[in-house]
Amino acid sequence: MRVVFMGSPDFAVPSLEALVRERYEVVAVYTQPDRPAGRGLALTPSPVKRVALSLGLSVRGLVTLKGEAAAAALAGLLPDVVVVAAYAKMLPETILCIPKYGCLNTHPSLLPKHRGASPIPAAILAGDEFTGVSIMLMEKGLDTGPVLARTQIPIAGDDTTGSLTLKLSLVAARLLTDTLPGWVRGEITPRLQTDEEATYSATITRESGEIDWSLAALNIYRTVRAYNPWPTAYTRWRGKELKVLSAVPLPESGNCDVGTVIALGIGSTPVGVATGNGILGLSEVQLEGKRRVSAAEFVRGQRDFIGSVLPS
Repeated sequence: MRVVFMGSPDFAVPSLEALVRERYEVVAVYTQPDRPAGRGLALTPSPVKRVALSLGLSVRGLVTLKGEAAAAALAGLLPDVVVVAAYAKMLPETILCIPKYGCLNTHPSLLPKHRGASPIPAAILAGDEFTGVSIMLMEKGLDTGPVLARTQIPIAGDDTTGSLTLKLSLVAARLLTDTLPGWVRGEITPRLQTDEEATYSATITRESGEIDWSLAALNIYRTVRAYNPWPTAYTRWRGKELKVLSAVPLPESGNCDVGTVIALGIGSTPVGVATGNGILGLSEVQLEGKRRVSAAEFVRGQRDFIGSVLPS
């Protein structure tokens, strides 16, 4: 089978590697163009591009798939199937109709839940007990196509988007290679999604991580996990950004105003913040321009942190 693969971030890498390992003929890899990254803003290839080049695959960093030229270029590769994994672009109908077996998307959610660009953070924010991967036959709608296969895994209480992405990337690779043979042989009947049950994940921006202390501690805890490693949950203290990298919700409620930093005297969470409901115990933080430290170390160096009021 001739496969064109489209993907960019770490989530997509195991799926690409699995296709190569299973001896599919990956005739081209489409990925996002190199982007500035790091302090020096040097042009940096996507994780998929780095792996594809190491495997000796042909890489195409197209900015757009729209237009006759893009469609003709892909058609010229004679793909039997296009596999998409977190490519971050909608495929136009001129592309969707090219491969004999369609364009298959490995989407990291239990469709129709959490359609859209950020399904993994969305599952954590919603407090879901389970998430998973869906293999979907793509159509022009946003993650609306019929589902060929689906599998689920539990969300651990301390899972972050980073840890959950790693787990789901491995699940996606296995599900993809398990599903492709049956789909090609005509053994799988696509299951239509129910739009009435659909939910959509919002686009995440840098500002999404700012903490609103008037929310319940449990909700803020989910925010901390959902936005780790990016954009990270943060608040402000003494005019600087203070990232909350690890925390724990506590049922205790005090008489303090929302946002007040209080001493807890609990092992790994010696300090907490009063919220709209409960207390968020801080475990690890990072002040702007400084290294990440435990909350205990931060409090030792910043004695006036306790008693201060963080903005909501």
